[in-house]
Amino acid sequence: MPKIPATAVAATGIIGGYAIARWTKKRPLGGVALAAAGAVAAYEWHRAGGSKASVGLSTAYIAAFAGSHPLAKKIGAWPAVFTAAGTVSAASWAVTRRAKAWAGQPA
Repeated sequence: MPKIPATAVAATGIIGGYAIARWTKKRPLGGVALAAAGAVAAYEWHRAGGSKASVGLSTAYIAAFAGSHPLAKKIGAWPAVFTAAGTVSAASWAVTRRAKAWAGQPA
């Protein structure tokens, strides 16, 4: 089975969680999707960069989700969700790439 990068999982969790909550009109269902993707991403972040990377990126994931709410009032819901997803993806990419470089693995 091909490995899906944690960067993609995290972005999909934020975008997919919002989409599910919006289209089903069941916010808890969107939260389940967000949490499930976050757990998978955290596992991959831990594998790639260790505990510090996993904790830091998991915190960024939660902060991006929380930050999208007030941002949505300024720029709209979907732009805020895409901004949050892009931000956490960029952080994930940077941290996991750096961790791989330190470990001597190809980035």
